[in-house]
Amino acid sequence: MRWASALSEEPIVEVAAECARRELQSELGDIEPDLVLVFVSEHHAADYEEVLGMLRRAVPSAVLIGCSGGGVVGAGREVEHAPALSLTAAVLPGVDIRPFYMDSATVEAVSERPDTWGEVIEDSDREHDGDPTHFILLPDPFSCDPRSLLTSLDEAYPSGAKVGGLASGGQSPGGNALFIGDDLYREGAVGVALSGALHVDTIVAQGCRPVGGPLFVTKAFCNRILELDGRRPTDLLGELFSSLGRHDRRLVRTSLFLGVVMTEGLPEYSQGDFLVRNLVGVDSETGVIAVAEVVEAGQVVQFHVRDADASRQDLEALLRGYAGAEDRQPPLGALMFSCLGRGEYLYGEPDHDSRLIQAHLGKLPLGGFFCSGEIGPVNDRTFLHGYTSSIALFRSRSN
Repeated sequence: MRWASALSEEPIVEVAAECARRELQSELGDIEPDLVLVFVSEHHAADYEEVLGMLRRAVPSAVLIGCSGGGVVGAGREVEHAPALSLTAAVLPGVDIRPFYMDSATVEAVSERPDTWGEVIEDSDREHDGDPTHFILLPDPFSCDPRSLLTSLDEAYPSGAKVGGLASGGQSPGGNALFIGDDLYREGAVGVALSGALHVDTIVAQGCRPVGGPLFVTKAFCNRILELDGRRPTDLLGELFSSLGRHDRRLVRTSLFLGVVMTEGLPEYSQGDFLVRNLVGVDSETGVIAVAEVVEAGQVVQFHVRDADASRQDLEALLRGYAGAEDRQPPLGALMFSCLGRGEYLYGEPDHDSRLIQAHLGKLPLGGFFCSGEIGPVNDRTFLHGYTSSIALFRSRSN
C-alpha cells in the first residue's frame, strides 16, 4: 500500500490540476493509483467540469471521487480563503474499491431500507470473509439528510469505519460539486466502499473540554432535559457558572455544549467517551435545557466549553493516545475532514490541525477539505458533527 498527496494554489485551474498531478507522479513514479480523491475550492467553481475532465484523462484507471470545499487540505497543508486544489492518491493492492453515487431519492430510500445498501454499492456479500467494509462519504448538505443516512449505514455495515464530510463552498442548493468518475453532480452523495487488505482507524476531535462533573439525566423528553440529578438543569448550570474562573465563565456565555456519554458503566470518562452537541435552548422559567440530540433518562452528561486551547488539547490528547498504542504500525496515509469553523478562524494561524497530526504521527500524506459538517464515529456509532476534525488513518492489513 502506498499513499501520496499533492496541493496546488495556482489560480488558473488548468495549471493547478497539472501541478498537482505532476507532484503525485513524482511521489508514485510509474505506479498507477487505484483511488484518487480530489478536493477543489469554490474559487474554481466555474471550472469544476474542466477539472474533472483533466483528472479523468490523467488517471484513467483510478477510482476518482471528490467534492468542492470551502477550504482544501493537501500535502499536509491547509488552504483557506484562496484558490486551491488537492489530490490524494492511494495504491491499494488486495483492496476491493466500490465507488457509488446516490441521488436524493436514493438517499431517502436507503435511509428507510438499510438492507438495500448492498444494491447501492453493488455488494452481494456484506461479510467479505469477515472483513469489515469501510466508507468515505461526501454528501451534499442541501439535498439529503446525512443523519438518517449514517444511521442506516451503521445498521447495514456495523463493523466498518465511516468518515467524510458534507461538501462545502456553495451557498445555496446546486452550488456544491460532487465528483465521481467522469460525472459531476450537484445533489445527493458520492462515496467509496473499501474492503480487503487494509485497516481504517479513526480519530474524531470534537474540540471541547469538560467543565464541572458528570451528571445523570433523571427526566427527559426527546431532546429536552427536564431534570439532572433530580434537579432543574438551569439551577445546576447556575451553580457551575458560579464555580468557574473568569475565562471559563466567558466561554459558558458564548461556547457552551453538552457531552452525552455513549458507553454505559464506565468508571470515569475521557476524550472519545462523549458525543458533544450544541445547546439549542434554555428555559429559565421551567429550568429545562434543550440539546441537539435525543437524550434519555439514565444517560450521563457533562457540560463542555470550546475555544482554541480546548480544541488544541483535545486533538493532542487523541493523537498521543493513538501514537502510543502498542502493536500498531504507523499509518501510511490520512484524510482529514475539518469544520469550516476550525482552521485559521479558530486558531488564528494556518495548518494547525495538519501540523499536529504530522508532529505526532510523522510526515504522512494527508489530504481532505473543510466541511459543512463532519462524519465520524464516537464509540460504535457514526454521527454528523460540527466544529470537529474527523480523521481517517489508513494502514495495510500486513501491518
